[in-house]
Amino acid sequence: MSSRPVLGIIACNRMVGTELAQVVMNRYATAAMRHADCAALIIPSLPDYMRAAEIVGRLDGVLLTGTPSNIAPELYGDPADGDGPFDPDRDRMMAELVEAVIAARRPLFGICRGFQEINVALGGTLRRDTSASEELLHHHAPDGVSFEGMFDHHHKVELVGGGMLALAYKKPSLEVNSVHYQGVGTLAEGLRVEARAPDGLVEAYSARPNGAPLLAVQWHPEWATDGNNDSQTYFHLLGRALRGEL
Repeated sequence: MSSRPVLGIIACNRMVGTELAQVVMNRYATAAMRHADCAALIIPSLPDYMRAAEIVGRLDGVLLTGTPSNIAPELYGDPADGDGPFDPDRDRMMAELVEAVIAARRPLFGICRGFQEINVALGGTLRRDTSASEELLHHHAPDGVSFEGMFDHHHKVELVGGGMLALAYKKPSLEVNSVHYQGVGTLAEGLRVEARAPDGLVEAYSARPNGAPLLAVQWHPEWATDGNNDSQTYFHLLGRALRGEL
């Protein structure tokens, strides 16, 4: 039996009881392992104890997940105080991972915060008003809804013709969940827009730095993946990338 490719999934620093722990929500790992048909290892966000470059050569690709914490505004040149919570050790580890994964010519995928992280690591900026601006759709459900209700907040995204997503989905648009307060301000140089919301906000991008695929989306394909063929397609792309087929 041939071995499956191995995906590294970044962890967050979260309080579990009274202690700080390395946490990855099961839905990211199970969606990837099932629908990308891969094994997975958790990458701790402990940059004082390890370097990203020590491990990426042992992985077939990396996934940067969503999480409740936000990227520190100073990392993208915003002098204003940001809305927490923050996870500075994840900020440091993700920056190292983006650099190391690209240098090692490994696939890099991102979801939600991961989508924002890659853009920032490559020199882009964020805007923090995607649920409050009168110029934009509300990209997050109203306050007070249930956790499941947050993921019931949807809008359409238009796929850019000829892009990685348009070729995979073979249709012009998708209906996606929308669970984010922040989004792309300025897209980093070298990233190609793959999808936009009706208000123009970038919702997905791709690139091929050093020849390996990079693909990130602002929505959450890991949520209820088993019942959503479009979400499964995102992880099928991940599986192909891990096998050098994308």
